Amino acid sequence: MTRNAKINALLLLAVAALAVLPLVLGLGDHKEEPFAGADAEAETAITEIEPDYEPWFSPLYEPPSGEIESALFAVQAALGAGVLAYYFGVRRGRRQGEERAATALRDTPAGD
Repeated sequence: MTRNAKINALLLLAVAALAVLPLVLGLGDHKEEPFAGADAEAETAITEIEPDYEPWFSPLYEPPSGEIESALFAVQAALGAGVLAYYFGVRRGRRQGEERAATALRDTPAGD
């Protein structure tokens, strides 16, 4: 197994552990919605501290259900990941192209 393969395997194990450990350890069992987002947690905390608090503004678009909201969030995450992957792919391709061009220039005889 190569060094890169070992690193990839360890990273994959770490990601799996981060996903599974909260479920196995029962973190959040004492809550009604154990894995609610940070927005819901903040809203709950603000309501407990200041019951009469009114938000300064409202969302531009309120999805009709939680499932649609989750789907939109997933689409947003996928688009962001796609943009990042494209950027890093272009950078790597340019670097490889420059290396090939430098190698080709180095390998060609001066008289050609």
